[in-house]
Amino acid sequence: MVMDSLVSLPTSHCHSLLFTSKPHSSSATTTTTTTTSVSFSLPPPPQPPEPNIRRPKSINSSPKPKISSNPLKNFSTTTPTPTPTNNNFSHVPSPGETTRTTQSLVSKLRLSSKLFPPPPPPPLLHDTRKATQISEPEAPSPELEKPENFRQPGKIFIGNLPSWIKKHEVAEFFRQFGPIKDVIVIKAHNEIHRNAGFGFVIYGGPPPVAEESAVKAVEFDGVEFHGRVLTVKLDDGTRLKGKAEERARWVEGYQGQDLSNKSKWHQEREGSRGLFRKVLDSEPENWQKVVIAFERIDKPSRREFGLMVNYYARRGDMHRARETFERMRSRGIEPTSHVYTNLVHAYAVGRDMEEALSCVRKMKEEGIDITLVTYSILVRGFAKIGNSEAADYWFEEAKERHTPLNAIIYGNIVYAHCQTCNMERAEALVREMEEEGIDAPIDIYHTMMDGYTMIGNEEKCLIVFERLKECGFTPSIISYGCLINLYAKIGKVSKALEVSKMIESAGIKHNMKTYSMLINGYLKLKDWANAFAIFEDLVKDGLKPDVVLYNNIIRAFCGMGNMDRAIHTVKEMQKERHRPTTRTFMPIIHGFARAGEMRRALEVFDMMRRSGCIPTVHTFNALILGLTEKRQMEKAVEILDEMTLAGVTPNEHTYTTIMHGYASLGDTGKAFEYFSKLRNEGLELDVYTYEALLKACCKSGRMQSALAVTKEMAAQNIPRNTFVYNILIDGWARRGDVWEAADLMQQMKQEGVQPDIHTYTSFINACCKAGDMLRATKTIQEMDAIGIKPNVKTYTTLIHGWARASLPEKALKCFEGMKLAGLKPDKAVYHCLMTSLLSRATVAEAYIYSGVLSVCREMIVSGLTVDMGTAVHWSRCLRKIERSGGELTEALQKTFPPDWNSYHTIAANSDPETDDEPESDDEDNDVYLDNVTDGDNDLDDEDLNRLL
Repeated sequence: MVMDSLVSLPTSHCHSLLFTSKPHSSSATTTTTTTTSVSFSLPPPPQPPEPNIRRPKSINSSPKPKISSNPLKNFSTTTPTPTPTNNNFSHVPSPGETTRTTQSLVSKLRLSSKLFPPPPPPPLLHDTRKATQISEPEAPSPELEKPENFRQPGKIFIGNLPSWIKKHEVAEFFRQFGPIKDVIVIKAHNEIHRNAGFGFVIYGGPPPVAEESAVKAVEFDGVEFHGRVLTVKLDDGTRLKGKAEERARWVEGYQGQDLSNKSKWHQEREGSRGLFRKVLDSEPENWQKVVIAFERIDKPSRREFGLMVNYYARRGDMHRARETFERMRSRGIEPTSHVYTNLVHAYAVGRDMEEALSCVRKMKEEGIDITLVTYSILVRGFAKIGNSEAADYWFEEAKERHTPLNAIIYGNIVYAHCQTCNMERAEALVREMEEEGIDAPIDIYHTMMDGYTMIGNEEKCLIVFERLKECGFTPSIISYGCLINLYAKIGKVSKALEVSKMIESAGIKHNMKTYSMLINGYLKLKDWANAFAIFEDLVKDGLKPDVVLYNNIIRAFCGMGNMDRAIHTVKEMQKERHRPTTRTFMPIIHGFARAGEMRRALEVFDMMRRSGCIPTVHTFNALILGLTEKRQMEKAVEILDEMTLAGVTPNEHTYTTIMHGYASLGDTGKAFEYFSKLRNEGLELDVYTYEALLKACCKSGRMQSALAVTKEMAAQNIPRNTFVYNILIDGWARRGDVWEAADLMQQMKQEGVQPDIHTYTSFINACCKAGDMLRATKTIQEMDAIGIKPNVKTYTTLIHGWARASLPEKALKCFEGMKLAGLKPDKAVYHCLMTSLLSRATVAEAYIYSGVLSVCREMIVSGLTVDMGTAVHWSRCLRKIERSGGELTEALQKTFPPDWNSYHTIAANSDPETDDEPESDDEDNDVYLDNVTDGDNDLDDEDLNRLL
């Protein structure tokens, strides 16, 4: 019991108990108590005369004992021996007695003797040792008690049982004499489905009641039972005596010398059992060798079956774990709480919590106690699947049945709430754990840091890291990895590199995960060069890339547009005997499909199949996404049909992607058709689905249909987010209805939805379409007040508005303000500005003429070239300004396409009288607005994550 209590204590408590001792008292009573607590159950040896022992000079002072520190002093349960008050002498142990006492303590504390070896015995004179050896007889070996002392009250022996009889049948017959605690039926050696013909029945209740029941049963000695005359008598303790002798031989180290007394079958069985445990400890990764070693055991015991179930549990192979469990039960071996816990662990690792709960229900039905370890595994299992409510339920049940809890189950419940980003509950659990006096291990610090990383709370993550160091923990690679992951996710890769240097300065080597985090950080920033630099550092450190790292590198190549290098990386990955996954091929398929190279995309698709990867719905979604981004809807529908033929069922993301494709074309009918398919198949309708419908309605100008869609969203309790409002505001902006757009802005603020830059840009577009430039200017001022800076598209919209209002000087002033804000004009800005300036050049020649020349020079420096339609339109405006050509015509023609001269000659010969035709620049200037709410077409993580 002392050892069990010592082992079960936490580490911090063990240190405090092992290294803290109370001061010795000077009384004789304290000395006697210490001597008694060390002797344990062994009888004290005889005291030989020892004339050479030095006596204390003063009889009033107590001598210091030979064993100065006793780690089990506070755990002694022996009652101190009373001492007469007039006896002032203390017992002084002899050297021989001290040596034997120390050896007795060492034999009792085998683990402690290795961790904290006792001090060596004091040196003695040669004559004293010789006299001791002659005069002191050897300590007699402890004799085992007589068999009758091993007798268990209420236990009877039953002989001549039928070989086919089962435990429950024996229990039903002998239950008539009293309550039965247990039935033991001894199995045969060779035929495991039969018994050896005898067994034991143990009656329950208090010892007098159990003994009376046993006596009543013995009176029926010679009774007939299933055609056999039973031998019923009180158990004489022979079986327990044999176990005690075997245990004594094991403690004394004679367990390996008794094989000669066993049969050949026992020797082979013991050898195969030892080999199995050796393989399990030394080569757990070689599952074939472990299974072969287990199969070689003839008649495995409950221990071997439990070890095998535990082995499969650690591998996450829940099916083989269950098979091994059922094999054990078929052999008549009843599972214990330990075996059941291993099976629950297997299902928890395999994330099949329904089967794990069925095992727990079976344990309750069979009356098997659910240990704290079982509860901890259940909490951890629900944490991994993100079900924090179920984890809380089993945690509360564990608190009711087991007190106190340990740090492991607290760590699991904290992990459950960190995975669901419920950091308030996680903090409350940590406080509760500390109030219970449980010291938080370093794993809980890491869990909290990971939780704050998921919600992007840099401040609290750093607080936990500093607290970790204050509590005496040395930061490990996991601690630094949490910081790197934090900075990589929030986009502060420079700080992640600083943490990387801290790791190197602390003498800790990077591992695969830290390198992968750094590469992911650069991939989010689309910094391909630095991502490859980190990969080179990884190779220099001697680490071999794994599948996850190869997938990240392939993503980098696809982001750069180097698709051939990505395919070469896949082949290199296969040479290194890494099996590609569907995530390996998805960026490549999506890249080719987005570029319109469907032949190459399908080649990679076939390559994925040949590599052993079965196409999933996510793979087909990547193909469809790439085609819809290029608005190749016919090919996207063909992929959808092929997907159905392959037996892959489309999900909600499949239909939503196709709906977005038709919405980009303004095809409302097709968008509603696939919406009906999605709803009829019982798939989930989310905000992305309704966004596609709204986009189709607004693109085609059917705003009443868009309002009907918003009403259905309200009926489905789907709130409108910023993107939904952006689509609606842009729809009203296309119609020039600034009042409806303003009402939506007010609704947005009332519902607590924050406008973003796209919202304000769409509203400014509505103001410009309505000619309300005063409200557009106030909107720019409102943006500055709340800290939202206009981007290039915002300035482009404003310049377009001033151009429509026939105020090119205002447009030119807005253009100068954009450059002062540090923004670089793009082709759409120059197109709008130059068109508005050329249309007014004949009215305000002096101011406009210089503006056109300056803008034209900037376009030449930037290397911009307009398309043929724009060149034709501008040339007509130039002929109104400079009919015979001039400086402006010469400068502006440098931005025309190279084949302008040949086109101009043909156009002049075919239709010379086109100068007076009216031109409208509204359609040309509307081209850039298509991308205000559509988003960019670059491949990023959010596009692929929505497909998964």
